[in-house]
Amino acid sequence: MDVKYQKRLAAQILDCGKDRVWIDDTMLDEVIEAITREEVRELINRGVIKKLPKDGNSRGRINYKKGQKSKGRRRGYGKRKGTKGARESSKDKWKKRIRSIRKELKKLRDDGNIDRSTYREFYNRAKGGTFEDRSDMLLHLKMEGHIDEDYGSENNGGE
Repeated sequence: MDVKYQKRLAAQILDCGKDRVWIDDTMLDEVIEAITREEVRELINRGVIKKLPKDGNSRGRINYKKGQKSKGRRRGYGKRKGTKGARESSKDKWKKRIRSIRKELKKLRDDGNIDRSTYREFYNRAKGGTFEDRSDMLLHLKMEGHIDEDYGSENNGGE
């Protein structure tokens, strides 16, 4: 029961590859008898021969990888191409640091936790690079007695 010829004709008529032509197994005798294009076309119209949908690429593996990357995985030394400075420039690092510090200082001043002179002093210290980050600045403020020891614990650090 060879239907190679019919399959080739159907592929040409359906404008697809031979692998995408589906033939109903129960009507195999009718398909074998169909030897002209017109007869194959008639079988296509009746639904005995059909065109299968295209196979797509599965997104499963990619979606899994994206999920892992969103959690911070797959970023080890073996994955890194650029230098430390190329991946995040020192300027961008500084901008991130200074903006968070200045935002916290403004909040402290506006809420009345520190006065204007303390604000200005710590603003200039931050500009000079004294503090590693926001929490380091808060630690300095606490040590020098400008803010309460429990500041940052009840309001989650001003976030």
